[in-house]
Amino acid sequence: MKLLHIDSSILGDNSASRAVSREIVARWQKAVPHLQVEHLDLVANELPHLTGHHLAQMQVAESRDAQILADFMAADVVVIGAPMYNFGISTQLKSWIDRVVVAGKTFKYGPNGPEGLVHGKRVIIAISRGGVYPDQAPAEHAESYLKIIFGFIGVTDLTFVRAEGLMLSPEHRQKGLNAALAAIPATQAA
Repeated sequence: MKLLHIDSSILGDNSASRAVSREIVARWQKAVPHLQVEHLDLVANELPHLTGHHLAQMQVAESRDAQILADFMAADVVVIGAPMYNFGISTQLKSWIDRVVVAGKTFKYGPNGPEGLVHGKRVIIAISRGGVYPDQAPAEHAESYLKIIFGFIGVTDLTFVRAEGLMLSPEHRQKGLNAALAAIPATQAA
């Protein structure tokens, strides 16, 4: 079984999304013998933003972009550390998403519109937010975007582990981290 671990926070050791995603992966490693884990730090190994050249080359598959897509497709489980910055996801994570949402590979257009081609993959997202956002909050564009984009490519097994209220006070930060760690779903090997 393969697990792909993606980190996208620019905060290093101070990152809540990194702490929570690291704990999710540790629990999978403990529960699943011989689990193959690949870690991609999108800050340490930055992907350039999508350009017209990259978009045109996705049909030809430049080597790094092709490897990003291949690693995603090969993973049974994907764990993503996704901080919310300015009401949306990090630009680092957006650049990675632009490499895995590829027409003809992870989705296609058919007579009834777009159809996701990614099936049987579990995605667990450790999302961190400075404030507290109730469901369908008008200023929340991170979790809502990730639900849409992963649903678009066919991922139906999508779980969010939320660490929120992190910037309200040191006490709120600790409470938010503790709540997120307590909410990590049980590991289920395929």
